[in-house]
Amino acid sequence: MTDDVTPAQTLDCVGLYCPEPLFQTRESIDAIEVGEVLEVYADDPAAQEDLTRFAKRAGHEVVAVDNDDGLLQILIRRLK
Repeated sequence: MTDDVTPAQTLDCVGLYCPEPLFQTRESIDAIEVGEVLEVYADDPAAQEDLTRFAKRAGHEVVAVDNDDGLLQILIRRLK
């Protein structure tokens, strides 16, 4: 995906459905330091929209989104 980004933490939400990936992402982003990246894996069809919307509203940066045949990998940088 993005070779120059090393995640501080990886969150596996595969098999979980809304709203659980969102709740777990929110908790995990709060557990890392400002400037660090959270890597999230999910297969919920709503996860891409939910997590990117959450990140933007919370003031974080969506570094990359990769959808590999329904398996999402989302990289979110904590900005505040």
